[in-house]
Amino acid sequence: MKLEQYKYIYFLGIGGIGMSAIARWFSAKGFPVWGYDRTRTQLTQALEQEGIAVHYEDDVAKLPQEILDHKTETLVVLTPAIPAEHTEWAYLKEQGYTIKKRSEVLGIITSSAYTVAVAGTHGKTTTSSIVAHLLHHAGVNCSAFLGGIATNLNSNLLIGESGAEKEIVVVEADEYDRSFLTLFPDVAIVTSADPDHLDIYGDSEELIRTFQKFISQVKPGGYLILQEGTDPRLTDKVQEGVHVIRYSLGAGEAQVKQLKINGRWFEFDAQTPFGNIAHLRLGVPGFHNVENTLAAIVAVQVLGLNGDKISAGVETYSGVKRRFEFVYEGEGKVYIDDYAHHPKEIDAFMSSLRALYPDKKIKVIFQPHLFTRTRDFAKEFAESLSKADELVLLDIYPAREKPIPGVTSDIILEQVSCPNKVLIRKQEVVSYLAKNSDFDVLATVGAGDIDTLVKPIKNILENKGYGLE
Repeated sequence: MKLEQYKYIYFLGIGGIGMSAIARWFSAKGFPVWGYDRTRTQLTQALEQEGIAVHYEDDVAKLPQEILDHKTETLVVLTPAIPAEHTEWAYLKEQGYTIKKRSEVLGIITSSAYTVAVAGTHGKTTTSSIVAHLLHHAGVNCSAFLGGIATNLNSNLLIGESGAEKEIVVVEADEYDRSFLTLFPDVAIVTSADPDHLDIYGDSEELIRTFQKFISQVKPGGYLILQEGTDPRLTDKVQEGVHVIRYSLGAGEAQVKQLKINGRWFEFDAQTPFGNIAHLRLGVPGFHNVENTLAAIVAVQVLGLNGDKISAGVETYSGVKRRFEFVYEGEGKVYIDDYAHHPKEIDAFMSSLRALYPDKKIKVIFQPHLFTRTRDFAKEFAESLSKADELVLLDIYPAREKPIPGVTSDIILEQVSCPNKVLIRKQEVVSYLAKNSDFDVLATVGAGDIDTLVKPIKNILENKGYGLE
């Protein structure tokens, strides 16, 4: 399939973070782009402001006339989140339109480029955004498709200049629905392969087999940058000639040395097979972010960046929206928002939060994401959330799932051991916080719609509980 054969692009589920990046890419390349999404969000509104028409009703009558008139010249891009009973999808299938999953389109876009693909059940968005930033900051012509809004770019998309002799593309390789199997990278980073998405994979063994398949697709002569401590079976299928480099804070061919916390800065040295870099300063807190940065450093060293450019890039990297994002500081209180939605991610977040604020009272508001994930990891969620001084637990955000009998947030709450814990509805959070402000550090955590609380909570803190409307 060649993209050149299409003139019109229609997205089913255009508001997703990955889908919107591809929509922006097509629009920037001059394709007319339209899309459907279930809900109007800041992201879909931004797309509309950029000239992409979006509608929010599942209605065949809303399909643009151009794609109705030019079936053979239209490419329909589909997100796995679209339900099987979707009316527009059914119509487009019945009429014989070319329909490709987002991951397939990404595979086609990157097929002729030098590709750096970042995979992992957690850490991939931050790591891919650091790789993209280090290259872009150093003046390297590259494009990037990211799974979050990079603060430096204020976007989930970076588009390189056309006509470059060597096109470099950085892409977040998503394991959900086995999407990353459409990619054949020159450099692959695997940050983690912890059990997740068991609604898709069935069990952790199938997840490992799928990661093995992805790793086997790294091109001969390419590089696999693998987090030390991941399942040793991951490299069983690696192609001959692929260079495997393991990394972590304290083990592997690439390691962090002399790590210390200086205010909100994490300062460290990087020791890698391509040369050591001293006195690095990372302004995005978190031990996990230091480790993600180390992986990104190895990747850009493969591409020829020197220590000075890497050091300058690390110091100017400002993170990803909702990844350890500082929302408010003042009046003796700190408010941080984070996307963590897997027990390992929450554990890493809480450990870093404790290191930054060792003697402070920490209140966490957590919204579980998916019934299956809650069911599969209730005990692990409880253990990681017990590191808070106080937990405010919300109902499960269902996303694409239907309820499972007996699976509610209560199965987490009953196992949490922190001194204070409460289960409330999301709609009650603002009034609850206005009356319960006995904390030094507040964190909202989760991947559902908890982000809609960020502005109201910030408003409470800025106005000391007033102006709640």
